[in-house]
Amino acid sequence: MKVRITVGVLIAALAVYFVLLAGRAVALLQTGSVVGVLLGVGVLILPLLGVWLVYSNLRFGWETEKMARELDADGLLPDVSHLPRRPSGRVDREAADSWFEERRAEVEASPEDWRVWFRLAYAYDIAGDRGRARETMRKAIELHS
Repeated sequence: MKVRITVGVLIAALAVYFVLLAGRAVALLQTGSVVGVLLGVGVLILPLLGVWLVYSNLRFGWETEKMARELDADGLLPDVSHLPRRPSGRVDREAADSWFEERRAEVEASPEDWRVWFRLAYAYDIAGDRGRARETMRKAIELHS
């Protein structure tokens, strides 16, 4: 619940910022000068880009959460509690790599199943490769939809 409140507050702050930025863009557009109009268009693009980025990230989170609830209900949510951990709490690198190889084999066996892509994304995440984890989760979302 804490996370949802934090996200809500951040979105509200961004909304205020986007409105203020859009106001500045309109003021620049109304100057009538070529430079003012060009700057106004450029400044107007920024809030639009920001809204798109916020929406796409929220949608990613909503879809991921929805899939996790489905997997949990089916008893298929990945469990790494048995893997050895470093003093920092992160999963041991060798154990994470081994677990990752198992998940990769699942994907090779069933490339059209979103569940195995979800678990592979989780494996990338515990291995510390967040970029590939997000990319793989996008594939899971695509297959789930």
